[in-house]
Amino acid sequence: MPNHKSAKKRMRQNEKRREINRNNRSRVRTAIKKLRLALATGEAGDAQNLLPATVSVIDKAIQKGVIHRNAAARYKSRLTARVNQAAAPPQS
Repeated sequence: MPNHKSAKKRMRQNEKRREINRNNRSRVRTAIKKLRLALATGEAGDAQNLLPATVSVIDKAIQKGVIHRNAAARYKSRLTARVNQAAAPPQS
């Protein structure tokens, strides 16, 4: 338990930031799960519609410092590739 006034304030600030970061991280994970679920169930059209929204949520998470930009780039690249693969006509 903090004894100094500044330490008490810092604890309050840390708790506030932790909640904000947790909410933002949860928002990113939920968006990615929804897109992956649409891909897994074979709903290519639905996945096409979800992709821009998911990329937007990921980009906002970068700006807020929730995830690293390289990790975000990796997520976006893999998700886009999977959506494009699902949307492409099957080759014979």
